[in-house]
Amino acid sequence: MLDGVVNKFIQDGYVVLDDFLTANEVEELRKAGDELIQNIPEESHRAVFSTTDAQQSKDKYFLGSSDKVSYFFEADAVDENGKLLVESKIALNKVGHALHWLNPTFKKHTFSEKVKETCFQLGLVEPVIVQSMYIFKNPGVGSEVIPHQDATFLHTDPVKLVGFWIALEDATLENGCLWFAPGSHKSGVHRRFIRNPNPNSEQLLIYDAPAPCYPISNFQPVPVNKGACVLIHGQVVHRSNTNKSGNSRHAYTFHVVDMHGTTYSPDNWLQPSPDQPFPQVYKN
Repeated sequence: MLDGVVNKFIQDGYVVLDDFLTANEVEELRKAGDELIQNIPEESHRAVFSTTDAQQSKDKYFLGSSDKVSYFFEADAVDENGKLLVESKIALNKVGHALHWLNPTFKKHTFSEKVKETCFQLGLVEPVIVQSMYIFKNPGVGSEVIPHQDATFLHTDPVKLVGFWIALEDATLENGCLWFAPGSHKSGVHRRFIRNPNPNSEQLLIYDAPAPCYPISNFQPVPVNKGACVLIHGQVVHRSNTNKSGNSRHAYTFHVVDMHGTTYSPDNWLQPSPDQPFPQVYKN
C-alpha cells in the first residue's frame, strides 16, 4: 500500500482501494450471497434491521448473532408476524455477523493475504475480526443508513477500529453509495450504543446520548466500482441514502480491531462467544 493511501486514511478517515478484489473474487462472493438468499429462515426467526428503528434493541436475536449467521430484513419487507411482503430475494437488509468464520467462502476472503497486508500497512499489531455482514441494499427497499460512527457500536479504548467495505456491485449516487464527512474521525466518539445497565428495562440496548446533528453539507459521496474496498476509520461519520434505483448495491463488510494495548468495551452490544474468541487476522 502506498504511503499516500495511508496518509489519506489518516487525514480523511477513509480511503478507497480500487480493484481490491478481482472480477472472479467478486463473483465468488456474489454466488455465496445468492446461497444466503436460498437459505432464508422460517417466519418465526425473521428479524427486522433498521438504523432508524429501535426494534432490534428489544430483540434477543440481534444480541445473539455475534457467533452465528443471522438474517435481518428491511422494515417494509415483513409484517408483524414475520410474513414476507415482497419477494424473498429483495427482502433482506443484511446477513451477519459471523460470516467471516462460519462460511468457508467469506472466511477465505476475510483472512486473505491482501487483507493481512492491508492491516500490516495500516500498522495494526494484533488485528482481530469482530463481525462481518453481507449487505444487500436492494432496489426500491434498500433503506437509508443514517449518519453514524462505527465506534458507536463497536467501541474500544483507545479506538482502534477499521471497517473493510467491499463493493460487490458498482455503488453509485443512484443506488446508495457511501457518503463521508472527511476529517470527522478527529472529533472523538460522539455517542455509544450499549447494553442497557438497567435489568428491569424492556430495552436491551440503548444510546447513551441523543443523536448528533450533522450538516448534510459536511458529506461527500464516494461512488466506487465493484471490487473496490473502502477502508473506514472507526470514528469517521458516514451514511448512505435509500436505494431508489432499479439496481441493487451488494457489499461485503467486516470490522477489524487492533487488540494490541486495547480494551474491547464490555458494554458493546456485540461480545465474543465464550467458545469462540475473536479470530486473529495474522494467524488464520
